[in-house]
Amino acid sequence: MKKILGEKEAERAFLLSEYGKQKLLGYADSFKEIAKTLDEDFQWNQEEESRQSRLYSRKLWENRCMLADNLNEMAGVMAQVAGEVFSYRPFPERKRKQIIQTLRGEGVLVSDLYYIDSETGRTKINLNMSSEKMGGVSVEETADMLSVMLDMRLVPAMNCPYLLDGNIRSYTFMEEARFVVLTGAARAVKETEQKSGDNYAFLESEKGKITLLLSDGMGSGEKACTDSEMVLDLMEKLMEAGYRPKPAANLVNSALIAKGEEQNMSTLDICELDLYDGICEFTKVGAASSFIKREHMVEQISTGTLPLGIFKGIEEESVRRRLMDGDYVFMLSDGIVDAVEESDYKEELSEIIGNLEQENPRELAEALLQTVLRKSRGHIRDDMTILVLGIWENS
Repeated sequence: MKKILGEKEAERAFLLSEYGKQKLLGYADSFKEIAKTLDEDFQWNQEEESRQSRLYSRKLWENRCMLADNLNEMAGVMAQVAGEVFSYRPFPERKRKQIIQTLRGEGVLVSDLYYIDSETGRTKINLNMSSEKMGGVSVEETADMLSVMLDMRLVPAMNCPYLLDGNIRSYTFMEEARFVVLTGAARAVKETEQKSGDNYAFLESEKGKITLLLSDGMGSGEKACTDSEMVLDLMEKLMEAGYRPKPAANLVNSALIAKGEEQNMSTLDICELDLYDGICEFTKVGAASSFIKREHMVEQISTGTLPLGIFKGIEEESVRRRLMDGDYVFMLSDGIVDAVEESDYKEELSEIIGNLEQENPRELAEALLQTVLRKSRGHIRDDMTILVLGIWENS
């Protein structure tokens, strides 16, 4: 059995992470300096240049500005990752022996185990383990045993292998989030089309956050669907790489602008919820209003930005709200708004949502869709999509 991570090993691990932190900060500073150079005033002689030359020069300047913005965003992500300071802390000897002996009695062999301390203050535990049981031991069972021994509810991290087998591997367990969520969706395709131009995605991160993305491609049919799919694909890749929603949306916006004027524009609606503290952040780029339902009270979340691809950057601030046990978030595409056909559609939708009695998010989405379809007399003049997220305290 391997020697337990002691003070020297913990110190070495911390120094290694500090070295990596400094490298990242160095790269971030380099990107910022390059961006600063690109972002300097671009001068050209408008009197001597032809109209075509001036257009080319202006396009070159705009591309430099976009590249500078992108480099600044990358530098920000690197600085954010470098700021996530963590260190390793060994278990007290008595508790360490108790855990090793108890797990061994269940067929689980433990070599190293230690706490991972981070600035968030949330407990993380790492164990190097293997199983001597035929067929292995599930990581969920191990989490349950650790929860009892440490008197706290622990769950496997997202990247944990599902099963402990005969090979020694590293497993990370983290403190269970305060909230759990359910999501649901309902949609209807424009009556003259075969495919919806609306697309959506639900993303879950290892930091205990869930993100809802909804994109409405301009127009309808195959082209609109392709446009919104591309937006979501880029957003997913950037957020998986560590970008926050708004910087990721800015990079997607830059990519669409770089494709030229023939590129159709798409809206982007983002809702990111922290399952540990219930803070919900809304970022809207040309998207319809969202609604928070708390029993029969409904709050509208609106911003006035234009769709992606037609402006240099997203200036609007994100909207933050703290959700509570039993709250619901409704995200809608423009087709829902257009179908209401009321001058004050926000008030009308608020009243409809406030009167809904269902508890399951999917049933709520379906009920709202059916109500809107009745209002439009069954006509579907644009793609309709409804996403619903429900949040409850973890029992």
